[in-house]
Amino acid sequence: MTLINLRLKKIPGYNLQEVLIVLVIIGILLLLALPNLMPLISKAKSIEAQTQLKYIYNSQTTYRYMYSKYSNDLNELDFIAPKSVKDGGTSNYTYDLINATNSNFLVKATAITDFDGDGIFNVWEIDENGNPKQVVKD
Repeated sequence: MTLINLRLKKIPGYNLQEVLIVLVIIGILLLLALPNLMPLISKAKSIEAQTQLKYIYNSQTTYRYMYSKYSNDLNELDFIAPKSVKDGGTSNYTYDLINATNSNFLVKATAITDFDGDGIFNVWEIDENGNPKQVVKD
């Protein structure tokens, strides 16, 4: 084949109109599916709070075995909260030690982002029993 014949050979492909139609169809399907997926997204993000609260519970239990009381300070438990999305990190929750005595404690994880846009922020708590509870459902 000569150079001229290579230039005249058509390469199969899609035109702009066909590509735009496919993108519109994908966009419509996403708009239909997104409301059904929001509870799953919220549930997946709440696993972060449950995991961190379980870590705090285990640290509090260890601290109680050592000192016969629960700690009033998360720093004493060597708990460093992950960097939040507001600070350029990936964490969606803030963690606060609400109460700690010799016999019980309460730690709260509060969402800093509204996962489904309804104005309600997800809140989880854990106490000396070790079961994370969702106090406010997003």
